[in-house]
Amino acid sequence: MMPFDSATTPELVVAFVLGLVYVPLLLAITQALGLYAIIKEQEAQVFTLFGTVLGTISEPGLRFPLSYFGVKALLVPFFGKRYRVSTALRQYYLRDQMVNSEEGTPMGVGIWYEMRVTDPVAYLFRNANPESSLQANVASATISTLSNLEMDKMLEDRHQLSRRVRATVSPLSEQWGYQLGSVYIRKVSFTDRQMVNNITDKVVKRLVQVTSAMKQDGDNRVGLIKSETAFKVSQQMAEAAATRPAVVGAALNAIASQDQEVLNAVMEVMETEQLLHSNAVLELLPASSDILVQVA
Repeated sequence: MMPFDSATTPELVVAFVLGLVYVPLLLAITQALGLYAIIKEQEAQVFTLFGTVLGTISEPGLRFPLSYFGVKALLVPFFGKRYRVSTALRQYYLRDQMVNSEEGTPMGVGIWYEMRVTDPVAYLFRNANPESSLQANVASATISTLSNLEMDKMLEDRHQLSRRVRATVSPLSEQWGYQLGSVYIRKVSFTDRQMVNNITDKVVKRLVQVTSAMKQDGDNRVGLIKSETAFKVSQQMAEAAATRPAVVGAALNAIASQDQEVLNAVMEVMETEQLLHSNAVLELLPASSDILVQVA
């Protein structure tokens, strides 16, 4: 180990400062000359020379174009160009795409979709503005797919309609170097305010009608239950009233077989009870009265 003294300190400081300045500068120069390239995650770099595509590097990390394209890679900084293309997933949302239902109702449709670049070369050179072209294709496919459909189908079968839109746009998007991912019709709305008010009024009236029908049906069911209950109660009461004479007769027969005097007393009590319940007017005459004899 070399001894450290105060004489070498300025030299070390100067070397350290020069290293901080010149090492990044040297790296920048070598990168500008195309000796190496840094590929980021979800990125691809396309190298061209004299208007011709040399190739594409899409593996992330520190890469050396010389190992991919040979000596031609050294000419790219002077006579060519390097393009950076993001291959990350992109999402878009198109609002208020105007369509007409089969009934002639104007409606606004919102559609969400996602896309990813799969062929950087085709993405760069087959279409001057691929993202705008994709939006236009998705919008036109949505309008052509949803126009002149029944309103109920447009509101209920959005998943199936979304798949139809994706199947329509996908072949053309693959030619332009990107892949269309999920497509979903997220919102279907009415654009005519007067029509919205009319539909609201119809829904309110329908709800009132359904509520009234449910209430009437409930009242009918309650009345039916009451009538059935009254019928069963009256039937049970009639059966009980029909059973009472037989029970009373059997009891009287049992009393008569045991004691005739008791039977006579019971019959007199029953007769008196019937007279009292009949609210009849009774006139009681003494036994010694001769009124009947006089009347006779």
